[in-house]
Amino acid sequence: MTENSTTPLLDTVRVPADLRKLPERQLAQFASELRQETIDAVSITGGHLGAGLGVVELTVALHYVFDTPDDRLLWDVGHQAYPHKILTGRRDRIRTLRQAGGLSGFTRRTESEYDPFGAAHSSTSISAGLGMAVARDLKDASNNVICVIGDGAMSAGMAYEAMNNAGSMDARLIVILNDNDMSIAPPVGAMSAYLSRLISSRAYRSMRHFGKLMTDKFPRPLKKAARRAEEFARGMVTGGTLFEELGFYYVGPIDGHNLDHLLPVLKNVRDSDIPGPVLIHVVTQKGHGFPPAEQAEDKYHGVGKFDVVTGEQVKAGGNAPSYTRVFAEALIDEAGRDDRIVAITAAMPSGTGLDLFAQRFPERCFDVGIAEQHGVTFAAGLATEGFKPFCAIYSTFLQRAYDQVVHDVAIQRLPVRFALDRAGLVGADGPTHAGAFDVAYLGCLPGFVVMAAADEAELVHMVATAAAIDDGPSVVRYPRGEGTGVERPERGCPLPIGKGRILREGTKIALLSFGARLGECLKAAEDLAARGLPTTVADARFAKPLDTDLVSRLAREHEVLVTIEEGAIGGFASHVLQFLATSGQLDRGLRVRPMILPDRFIDHAGPAVQYAEAGLDAAHIVATALAALGEGTRSTSSSA
Repeated sequence: MTENSTTPLLDTVRVPADLRKLPERQLAQFASELRQETIDAVSITGGHLGAGLGVVELTVALHYVFDTPDDRLLWDVGHQAYPHKILTGRRDRIRTLRQAGGLSGFTRRTESEYDPFGAAHSSTSISAGLGMAVARDLKDASNNVICVIGDGAMSAGMAYEAMNNAGSMDARLIVILNDNDMSIAPPVGAMSAYLSRLISSRAYRSMRHFGKLMTDKFPRPLKKAARRAEEFARGMVTGGTLFEELGFYYVGPIDGHNLDHLLPVLKNVRDSDIPGPVLIHVVTQKGHGFPPAEQAEDKYHGVGKFDVVTGEQVKAGGNAPSYTRVFAEALIDEAGRDDRIVAITAAMPSGTGLDLFAQRFPERCFDVGIAEQHGVTFAAGLATEGFKPFCAIYSTFLQRAYDQVVHDVAIQRLPVRFALDRAGLVGADGPTHAGAFDVAYLGCLPGFVVMAAADEAELVHMVATAAAIDDGPSVVRYPRGEGTGVERPERGCPLPIGKGRILREGTKIALLSFGARLGECLKAAEDLAARGLPTTVADARFAKPLDTDLVSRLAREHEVLVTIEEGAIGGFASHVLQFLATSGQLDRGLRVRPMILPDRFIDHAGPAVQYAEAGLDAAHIVATALAALGEGTRSTSSSA
């Protein structure tokens, strides 16, 4: 601790055991210092700020009251956990957050013993926590399991499935509902805090237990009525009837920024003999304690680097629009001419660009919450009535609705259009948000049209193509971040289904790209041509239906065919190889080299670094082509 430190208390705490040595009267100051440290760190790295700021006091209270890491503390979703990371031995690395080789932006089991479960997608904590609680009981252990679920995660069906299961069991589980958007909570204050302390106290529980013993002597109808009356009375006072019906003992709501309210309730629950699961309803404010975040519409949910004093975010240097914006503007243009077009998102209106669509067509834009399964089947229902639904969902989030994609869309051949943002590697969000598998898991479904945009102009045309497809499902995938800077057409034109294009002609090597690696293929072609190896570059556009005429021509006219895609095994290359094998075109010695993502998860880093690590940049394309020819790394000078 330096003499002029602005965080003197925080400087004394490396792990939660150190925090528990502080007197309670110092915790408010400690929380203030922790909030400032979180703000300062994220101003340097960027990341998810608002949710973390909202749980600073809750984080302090939980680590102060519970014996972490022996007591298991699960954060759902994990981007609430930045203050938790600072408190759990990672403060010295917090400014490496989301950087190459640095801390993950989410909880991660391999990163710390204080992260018992990785959480980058939402609504998993109650299921995982119940599993941990049952495992504890099977081992005759006595530790607590605490799940903090918030930032919209309670809108997903999985959370309720888990609560329904937990409520029917006697496993001891503590669930803390972090209600940070006032979507559930009634007003909180001193009376609510008093009632929460009362209901969680041993005296009340003893009285309740005595009453239960008395009512057990009643005839069954009277016994049931008495139990219902007690639950209803507590529900009227505290607002927790829904959770009581699911089998949880409900406490709350309480002010999540008031340690005088939090600490006694958490202690009561920790020391209680309440059988089965308990839910503590905590109300917080997203972005709390940082005025720019409090005043921002999205409460600084996700930010780039920013000025700590003004809150002004550092603008990106490029001039090209993001693919997300290109998609949104293209869809708005199509919807302006076709009132059957509707848009659906799953709690990511700004992330998918549908906030722009909603401004123009508010009655035709639907945010279903973190409920991708429902969103897909909701879209299927719209399609049955002649509407043209566009489901704008991140590639990695659609994985949660795969059964609905298969049964409710594909089997019925309903024209639901999937716009998959964040296809391929995604940089700082790491492997949990990387869209690596969608071509494999959608391309295997009968009747699907699968497209990938190579640049923003192609994306505009593919939105128009999807709008025109009215006899079955379709998908267009596109990456995160800025486009290539190509000029966009004024209006999208539907593409011929299953037809690619050739951008550069050669005679020796063919590079067949699917998706946004096309620019790297063109760079590689320049390099290969300089080595005396004339190279063709083609953009497949479609993985399904595959342009078999184009593939046959490339196979027939070149010695080497290299396919390049931003996806895992089982994707575009598999379709190409299946066609070449079954049509006998591999029998004459054609050298085919599929370039895909490696069979491992790529850690967070800048996208260019990730693609180099994955072996999908221009240098690796050149090396692959040369190796196929048996020429190793032949230098430019030797191939004049």
